[in-house]
Amino acid sequence: MVRVRSDSRSFSGKGFLFVLALVLACLLASCSGQENKVALKVGDQAPDFTVTDLDGNVFSLSRYMGSPVILRFFLTDCKFCRADTPVFNEYYTRFHSKGLRVIYIDTLGINDQELDAFRKDLKIVFPVASDKEGTVAAAYSVKALPQTVVLDPQHKIIAAILGGVSESELKHLLSPYLSFE
Repeated sequence: MVRVRSDSRSFSGKGFLFVLALVLACLLASCSGQENKVALKVGDQAPDFTVTDLDGNVFSLSRYMGSPVILRFFLTDCKFCRADTPVFNEYYTRFHSKGLRVIYIDTLGINDQELDAFRKDLKIVFPVASDKEGTVAAAYSVKALPQTVVLDPQHKIIAAILGGVSESELKHLLSPYLSFE
């Protein structure tokens, strides 16, 4: 039994609970049974991956070396995804011929019919794929959705954005590689 004294030489109840929660979190993290992988960060080389999109086409990141790439780990019921998909559609349409690649990647194992309905509803013009085993999301250290990872033409990570993405953010990130004139 743990006793918390009320004098100034001991933890307050809230302080004790905070320390206890911190210790438990550290113990759980160290006993998770997973390898301690170093999370990716801006400037790191993007891990290669291959997925098959809803149309049966194979998308391999390495195939697009020399082109900037936007990876979007998304949710079908996400308000951010619905709000900024028109921006991704516009950029893909405008810059696809100049090398830009965009792919939406489902990491929750949503069935293909629901993904296709999402694609049609938002009039998505670029590949939508499923990462049912979560290997791509794990390789990119994706822990929360939606997350957008922007790669330069050498496939170095130049940004990882949690939540919605604005047109001005994309323009700022991609302007060194694409002509916005």
